[in-house]
Amino acid sequence: MSLRPATIFLVAISLAGCDRSVAPESSRTPPSPSVRSGPEPVHSAGKPRIDKPILFGTPEADAIVSALEIFPADNPWNVAVENWPLHPNSKKIIESIGANKKLRYNADMGYVIIPPDQKKVDVPLGSAAAESDKGPYPVPDITPIEGYPSAYAGLSLSDVQRKDEPDLDRHALILDPTNRMLYEFYQMRKTDKGWVASGAATFDLKSNKLRPDGWTSADAAGLPIFPATVRYDEIQRGIVGHAMRVGVGKTRRSYVYPATHYASRDNDPNLPRMGERIRLKKDFDIRGFSPEAQAILKGLKKYGMFVADNGLDWTLSVVPDSRLPLLHEEFSRIKGASFEVVEAPPGYKPPQ
Repeated sequence: MSLRPATIFLVAISLAGCDRSVAPESSRTPPSPSVRSGPEPVHSAGKPRIDKPILFGTPEADAIVSALEIFPADNPWNVAVENWPLHPNSKKIIESIGANKKLRYNADMGYVIIPPDQKKVDVPLGSAAAESDKGPYPVPDITPIEGYPSAYAGLSLSDVQRKDEPDLDRHALILDPTNRMLYEFYQMRKTDKGWVASGAATFDLKSNKLRPDGWTSADAAGLPIFPATVRYDEIQRGIVGHAMRVGVGKTRRSYVYPATHYASRDNDPNLPRMGERIRLKKDFDIRGFSPEAQAILKGLKKYGMFVADNGLDWTLSVVPDSRLPLLHEEFSRIKGASFEVVEAPPGYKPPQ
């Protein structure tokens, strides 16, 4: 079983403190938006009309994604865990991640929405090719790459090749809402000869089907990334209505449903497994936080988060958006001790 280098995710998300996001820093300090209260989203399986690729961070993208049914209702991402039983080793697992370490977020991973007839291209794959879904893949020219915004800031492709660090995660997320398909890439880059990547994973958002047992994905746990990211449209609704994605420094040589892959040689039972479900404690007081932060914290209480990759401890993934205020200071008030590990009730596993 292949192992993903732990340093890769560490390097990528260590940028979270300086918020290396798609919008320039000067444009990321607008007045705090008014967060609408109300029920959680009611997803529709209706097919939107899309005739060209659409980048995230716009009302048009918001409308499409907020109306999309992202996996069935009984999928692990959509199942509430607020009443799930506590894991018997919860305290020690939390301590291994860092009970006194603060919650962080990484706003550096966007996505692109594509039309159903998006042209498919060959993408040569590298180190994770054996655990990748086969192409060709519908990759538009404007596909954003984690950490490399604004079409490489006007650099020529040869300049990009010289400047890029080869060991960053460089995730690329491509969403086809018409066919409800998701394409995710690990270590994606564009060369003078076209796109290349280390690995590719395809997810059918109409199904609960997992990746083959033992396979990685764009994430070390074998899980999809896009369904776990925090988006502007759901923050506006007042709650992030799905499980989120968190990175931790050290994981165990094991995985738990719905994860399909581990990325560690350590068998310490006090370390979290890939796919470990963690929630914010019910009695954590969120009243002193902004509406935007509260939307995330409510989601962490109800749906929790999956351990999905090795990286900087307690780091959530947020889609970068110039309409959102920075939340680093607020997140720094939330420590690891405010979380607990839960386990699924006996017999839990939705049909595939």
